[in-house]
Amino acid sequence: MIGRIAGQIVYRGEDHVLIDVRGVGYVVYCTDRVLASLGRPGEFAALYTDLLVREDLLQLFGFPTLVEKEWFRLLMSVQGVGAKASLAILGALGADGVSRALALGDWNAVKAAKGIGPKTAQRVVNELKDKAPMVMAMGVGASPPPPLSDAPDEVVETAARPPAAPPAPVASAQAEALSALGNLGYGPGEAAGAVAQAAGEDGSLDTAGLIRAALKLLAPKG
Repeated sequence: MIGRIAGQIVYRGEDHVLIDVRGVGYVVYCTDRVLASLGRPGEFAALYTDLLVREDLLQLFGFPTLVEKEWFRLLMSVQGVGAKASLAILGALGADGVSRALALGDWNAVKAAKGIGPKTAQRVVNELKDKAPMVMAMGVGASPPPPLSDAPDEVVETAARPPAAPPAPVASAQAEALSALGNLGYGPGEAAGAVAQAAGEDGSLDTAGLIRAALKLLAPKG
């Protein structure tokens, strides 16, 4: 299975990008967020990918981090949520937003995605809320890959040899805070909820700040 591609951008469409890898063009479908983050035609790009295989269709979907790719795969596992709906949710919320919404049980945030009704949003939250701590923790210890400009002829990589994820600083801080709270004896669900709430109230918090804020939220009331 194709797990990552890296090459030169040929063009960007409304919902996809064409990336040339040593003379082979790969059409990769992405969210609006991802497309906006990519460079112009002629520049290089690297995306983690998930290959959707059907009887009459092969489609590649691209993501900037392994966390976002994992959420795509999990969202696709929910009954009634296909690739289009999964991309809509990720496009509306981003990987961090999905983690936060599910950790807090906020199905209204999921419902804000285009084409997602209240019943589907509630189903997503109910089926995936327990997955939020695991996905949020994926950023711990990850290191960024070498700069693309140093390896313009990089070839397609497979899922059997996945590269390290390049997590966003905020995502990494949340993952580290989640790990620390787990070491303090808090359960994954309550820790994820507290970290998500703290990050939502102040997006500039680093790991230490998130831990302090989450501990205040977890402290017994009264």
